[in-house]
Amino acid sequence: MNAGIIGMGKYVPEKAIPNKNFENVLDTSDEWIRSRTGIENRFIAENEETSDLAYKAALQAIENAGIKPDQIGLIVVATVTQDQNFPSVACQIQERLGISGCGAMDVSAACSGFIYGTAIAKQFIESNSYEYVLVVGVEKLSKIVDWDDRNTAVLFGDGASAAVLGKVSEGRGILAFELGADGTGGKHLYLNPKNHIAMNGREVFKFAVRQMGESAVNVIEKAGMTKEDVDYLVPHQANIRIMEAARERLDLPEEKMSKTIQKYGNTSAASIGISIVEDLESGKIKDDDIVVLVGFGGGLTWGALALKWGK
Repeated sequence: MNAGIIGMGKYVPEKAIPNKNFENVLDTSDEWIRSRTGIENRFIAENEETSDLAYKAALQAIENAGIKPDQIGLIVVATVTQDQNFPSVACQIQERLGISGCGAMDVSAACSGFIYGTAIAKQFIESNSYEYVLVVGVEKLSKIVDWDDRNTAVLFGDGASAAVLGKVSEGRGILAFELGADGTGGKHLYLNPKNHIAMNGREVFKFAVRQMGESAVNVIEKAGMTKEDVDYLVPHQANIRIMEAARERLDLPEEKMSKTIQKYGNTSAASIGISIVEDLESGKIKDDDIVVLVGFGGGLTWGALALKWGK
């Protein structure tokens, strides 16, 4: 039996920052941001830390999965914005969930983190090491954004998503995955000495357009399928033009691609999971759909998953 996602949750903070809020402080406009990124709004955590966001998403995922916290054998948190270097966010939410004793670790793969965490969970479940694994993608990017940098300030938002993975019925679950990295590209997207996100937008864009499409095609082939078998695409919500390039590579119609970037901006490791929750709630993802998840991030990293949805 394959490992699969049996429960999902998401959480975003209350404070909304629409594009118009930047117009008086940066040389930009709502139209400029929308046309180049697809972003209309983002949410910012004011009195919450990364672990708070993670905990709230985790609670929802556990409830959605229909299990109890003490049934979780391992917690994997994907983030680059921990409350502090250590203890890990995974250990912090383990304490709040009241399940001391299970494994807990953070994974640093930036915006690819949710896919990395899910691929890790698959190995432990299918090897019968753990019955259930909790994977959380969470970021409080507002604390590392340079709010004076027009090129990055408008892009990012805070949020969390969580998934409980366990064994699912025959034919369903994770069919294939791909993880990759190119450390030579780390200079194009990194945390600078001032503790701010720094990005060479042109180089990251070129990398992402190429790699998102390639990874999506690769993981479909690994699963023994073709593009025609894909029912739905959930790309990392980084930039609408990058997302559209991946969709076109798969020859999918617009309605077959998840799009939540306009509401939340780029929430890094949280974005794919947030999108899945929204698409499940709206009925866009249905049982037995072949769904492809694909992302890229600082590192530079990338990852993709092909799965047949359902328990």
